[in-house]
Parts: sequence; C-alpha cells; structure tokens
Amino acid sequence: MSPVAVDWRTSATLVGTVLKALTVPLAGTAAVAAWYGEATMPFLVPLGLTLVAGLALERFDRRDLGLRESYLMVALTWLAIAFVGAIPFVLAGQGVLADPINAMFESMSGVTTTGATVIDSFDAHGKSIHLWRALLQWMGGLGILVLAVAVLSQISVGGAQLMETETQTQDLTKLTPRIEETARLLGMLYVGLTALMVLSWLALRVAGLAPNVTLYQAVAHAFTAVSTAGFSPEPASLGYFSPAVQWVTILFMFAGATNFVLMYFLLEGDPSRLRGSDEFRFYLGIVLGAAGLTAAFLAVDGQFQRVEPLVRHALFQVVSIVTTTGYATVDFDLWSAGAKHVLFLAMFTGGMAGSTTCSIKTLRWLVVVKSLRRDLFTEIHPEAIRPVRLSGQAVDEETIKDIYGYVLLSLVIFALLTVLVVIDATRVAGGVGEFEAMAAAASTFLNIGPAFGAAGPYGSYLHFPDTTKLAMIALMWVGRIEIIPVLVILTPAYWRS
Repeated sequence: MSPVAVDWRTSATLVGTVLKALTVPLAGTAAVAAWYGEATMPFLVPLGLTLVAGLALERFDRRDLGLRESYLMVALTWLAIAFVGAIPFVLAGQGVLADPINAMFESMSGVTTTGATVIDSFDAHGKSIHLWRALLQWMGGLGILVLAVAVLSQISVGGAQLMETETQTQDLTKLTPRIEETARLLGMLYVGLTALMVLSWLALRVAGLAPNVTLYQAVAHAFTAVSTAGFSPEPASLGYFSPAVQWVTILFMFAGATNFVLMYFLLEGDPSRLRGSDEFRFYLGIVLGAAGLTAAFLAVDGQFQRVEPLVRHALFQVVSIVTTTGYATVDFDLWSAGAKHVLFLAMFTGGMAGSTTCSIKTLRWLVVVKSLRRDLFTEIHPEAIRPVRLSGQAVDEETIKDIYGYVLLSLVIFALLTVLVVIDATRVAGGVGEFEAMAAAASTFLNIGPAFGAAGPYGSYLHFPDTTKLAMIALMWVGRIEIIPVLVILTPAYWRS
C-alpha cells in the first residue's frame, strides 16, 4: 500500500485554530442574546464544544503548509464552520431552523455567503439568531477574501492565479511576506468598510432619511452587505428601508465585490492600479450594461411610473445579483420575463477576483472574451501571434485552458443540479417549473441566494425536499471554495505519493 502523501495533521491543526477563533463570535452573540433577554445556551454550548475541538486539533504537529495540505485545509475549514454554525439554530429550537437539515442549509448558506434561506417566518426567531446568521456571512466573506489572496491565487484554482497579474498581488506579498500579515491587512480593510457602512446608515437616520434604521439593523446589514451575502433580519429585505438606504447600500455591495487588493492600493494613494485594471472596467461595464437593459425592460412594461424608482430598483437588483449579495428592494419575481432573464444571466457573472463575491467571477469571463476575440483574429490571420493580455501582461496559455475548464465544469454542475432539482421535486412535492429549477440551481451553486418562484426574493427554499436541500448544501460548499479543492481531495491520486 502506498503511503499517504498528505500531511493531514498540518491541515487539521489549522482547522483547529479556526474553530478556536469561532469562540469569539459565539461569545459576542451570547452577550447580545443576554442583552435582549433571549436564551444564551444555544451559543454557549457550541462555544464550549468548539473550544475543546479546536484545542484538540491544535495538538497535532504543524509543519509547512504545502499544496496538498492547502486543498485539504480549504475544504475542511468551510465544512467545519458550517457544522458549528448550525448548532445554535438547532439548540434554539425556533421555527423551521430547529430541524437539523434546515439548520445545516441555513448555516452553509451563511458561511458560503450564499444568502439562500429556509426561514418562512422571520418573527419566529430572536434577534440573536438573526445576528448569528449575519455573523456567519461576515466571517465567510472575510475568510474567502483571505483565502483568495493568500491561498487560491497560489494553487492555480481555475485561473485564480491571474489575480497576481491583474492586481500585482506580489507587491502586496512583498509588503506582507507572511500569510498572517496579509490576512491582518485585508482584515483591517474589511472591518473598516463594514464600520463605514454602519456609520453611513446611522448618519442617514440622524439626517431624517432613514427613520426605521437602528444600530442593530445597521450592524446586521453591514455584516451581510460588505460580505456580499444578503441575509437580512427583515422579511422584506432592503425593501423595508427608505430609498436613501438602498442607494447607499448599492455602493457597499459594489465595493464588497471589488478586488480588495486594488482598494488597498487606492487607499494608499495609488489609483493607477484601479484605473489600469481591465477586470474592473469589465466589471463596471457589466453592472451598468445589465442595469440599463433591465431598466429598459421595466420602462417598456410600465413597471414604474417615475424615473427615480425605475433606475434605483433596476440598478439595485442588478448590483445585488452580479455581486452575489442577494438583497431585494422589491419582489422582482413579479417583473416581466425580459427583466427576470437579465437577472438570471447576471447570476453567472460574479464580481472581481480577490473580493468577497461568488459565482464564476468577471476575471474568468474577461479571459474567455479576450481569448475568443483572439481566436477569431487568428482564424483570419493564421500567421499572427497574438497573446491574450490582461492590463498589458500576457496570460499563459495553460491558464487560459484552466479557465475554460473551470467555466465548463461550473456550467455542467449547474445543469446536473437543475436536473436533480426537477426530478426530486417531481418525486416528492409535485414538481417545479423549469425556470424555477434552473434559477434555484444557479442561485445555490453559484452562491447568489434568492431565485424565482417559491424561492424568490420574498420566498424561501423550505418547500424543496430534504434530499434536494442536502444536494444544495454540498454544492454551496463546493461552489464557494472554487470547486477544484473538493474535487482534488476526492481523487485517489491525491492521497498517494
């Protein structure tokens, strides 16, 4: 028998460190529960269990984190946090989240910043539970941000290494040569952006433009907007708040899906990197183009009578879907077919690499577009040598192949999940429409959140059979960590020399 080639102890040790760190948000949420007179045990029990498990895992020998250990650490970390995150929901025993499968769905949706919910009655859950949902998303957004910059860009996950070409991440690495220092730097930027959104919402309240905003609401929504995640303690989502709040939130959703390395250099007084980024211009173009097309469909259909709400709702929903946040200001499931199909296609876009966003991401689509244009040119001029360039730098042909493979794999998994949703719903619950199944599959696997039909912006995923929910839980996990790490650790060759 071949020896195991993976130093799983190193991966387990790092997972233990993450679990031990979870005691801080659990303790904070327990304090909030005590403040509002709610039960604290749903948070104190997992706090103790997580601390013991984390300390036990940290007892393993820790060595250098190699390529194989990185794959295992990435996969196990998100899975472990989701399991811990589900415990408070079950112990609280409130509403549909008392069911373990529903609790795991909600937790995985939170930590993967998906935003798909099974909650059918928001009033059935206390403020501490809603805050825990928001915290799961905020932690997931921070985790994927550090993961993208410090790990995924180094292990060639579907072209993620291009982030170094597009943003000069190696310059940041020179400033912070250790992963811990890079994480601390990006974490400070992430926390700062979150705090700025809280202050912005409270400023609107002081100015009389947001009378129903409270400190709790501002914090809960800042956690889920900057992380481009979308859980809201309000059943009407952002439709509960004033137009001024919605306009401000558009800016923070857009920022959350912008490459944080570029934002770092912008704050350092170097805007040239943002201006010179092909991906940023592509990202901005997609948002404005899709919003304009959506607004045109809504105008033709007479959906809104005034210009301001027409522009605001069209822009908000496009930014919300493109950035994979999943907030809603209106029930867009009631919009015309044209507007809904624009939003459906926007699900496959995603924001920039090196951000908190999900889906396929604009960096990959930009390479696909540029390589297709190059191939058409060389078809006419076969003697020409024309490399694909990002921000003036040539992209390696192997990387282009990786990206094509990643995009194709994403579309195949989406198609298979759509088939499963249709078949399973027909077997158990009498069936769902094709478009509803496609939207639900795309929304969960690509970590968007709301879909259409019963799973629309003001609905939930509760009506899907448990078997479908289990498949969605697995694919939210797979989609959030960029597919490849999970597939790699499932191959026998990964475990052998």
